[in-house]
Amino acid sequence: QSLFKIRTQLVEQFKCLEQQSESRLQLLQDLQEFFRRKAEIELEYSRSLEKLAERFSSKIRGSREHQFKKDQHLLSPVNCWYLVLTQTRRESRDHATLNDIFTNNVIVRLSQISEDVIRLFKKSKEIGLQMHEELLKVTNELYTVMKTYHMYHAESISAESKLKEAEKQEEKQFNKSGDVSVNLLRHEERPQRRSSVKKIEKMKEKRQAKYSENKLKCTKARNDYLLNLAATNAAVSKYYIHDVSDLIDCCDLGFHASLARTFRTYLSAEYNLETSRHEGLDIIENAVDNLDARSDKHTIMDMCNQVFCPPLKFEFQPHMGDEVCQVSAQQPVQTELLMRYHQLQSRLATLKIENEEVRKTLDATMQTLQDMLTVEDFDVSDAFQHSRSTESVKSAASETYMSKINIAKRRANQQETEMFYFTKFKEYLNGSNLITKLQAKHDLLKQTLGEGDIALASGSELWLWWCGDRAGSL
Repeated sequence: QSLFKIRTQLVEQFKCLEQQSESRLQLLQDLQEFFRRKAEIELEYSRSLEKLAERFSSKIRGSREHQFKKDQHLLSPVNCWYLVLTQTRRESRDHATLNDIFTNNVIVRLSQISEDVIRLFKKSKEIGLQMHEELLKVTNELYTVMKTYHMYHAESISAESKLKEAEKQEEKQFNKSGDVSVNLLRHEERPQRRSSVKKIEKMKEKRQAKYSENKLKCTKARNDYLLNLAATNAAVSKYYIHDVSDLIDCCDLGFHASLARTFRTYLSAEYNLETSRHEGLDIIENAVDNLDARSDKHTIMDMCNQVFCPPLKFEFQPHMGDEVCQVSAQQPVQTELLMRYHQLQSRLATLKIENEEVRKTLDATMQTLQDMLTVEDFDVSDAFQHSRSTESVKSAASETYMSKINIAKRRANQQETEMFYFTKFKEYLNGSNLITKLQAKHDLLKQTLGEGDIALASGSELWLWWCGDRAGSL
């Protein structure tokens, strides 16, 4: 029964190893198919990115911004746009590289591993069959030696039984001889009894010799059996404890190491793809950090300096030989100019106070707009929390800053603030323009009249004359 169990186990062991080999081949086949399809997707994605970048690149090659780029006058938003296109081309090349690595490296490695699995299993099976044959040979020898031992032991028992029977007959005959005196026997019975005793003694000697011979054979057979039993147990133990493990190692030879190198090739490709992507995104992020409205304003004005350059000052155009080109402060207009100067001074003081209040309101409104426009609503990391369920992710997305309700509310507040800002801005511009014009007149009158005349003209009579006859005339 034990021998039959061993034979069954040996057969099942090969089935198990064969199933393991087939399972690995199926795994490798699935991996090859997966990376083959992934390579196709990467190539399709690469081509799509290239087409996307080329579509917009061709659109802007003849544009004005492109000319500005050639002239090194690139506005910061346009620079971000160009860098996005550059990053798109970079990603296109990187995904094409990924396709090449998957096709010509990863898949090739997996194919080689499949060949190795088949070859190693075949060689391991050959060695395993040889080991099985040797093990079966040892167990068969043990079975043969055991049968020999059993046979000799049975013969020894039989010879011992016959010997004991002969001894009993001898003892029985001896007892009879003791009970009947030889002297009492008849003369014709003495030779017959003597012959019977000799036969018994001779039979005992033969059986004794046979028993000794069979006992010796049994002892030798038992010794051979015990020796073979120890050898067989040692061989079986070695096979199950060491040889089977070594046989599995032969099937596994290099499989895990080769597969690990293949996966590490895949990881290296993906990590380097991400590294390249992050490098490109860092460049874009730096450009985003350098988005500067003030710098762009100066750039535009420098590029179009002929348009934004202040025109020449208007020159006095004399009429028909009039050579006077300055404000005349002689009497009788001096008094009028003095009154006009003081009126301008008073008006300017009031306008400056009012316009300063408008400016403060404008600055506060601008700060409110800046707070609205610079709110940090760009973090979408919650959408990439893969540990959460799809439903919870969708729910979180609907409650974020970009939900429709929040967008509508935010846009309404922004537009309302913008309208208020432009109203105040228009008011501020009108006020500052008026101040500028009045200030120019004020300064020119001050320069014309001089400090001394202005001080003398501050009397009450002059002021009453001005208020009564010339009020409101500028």
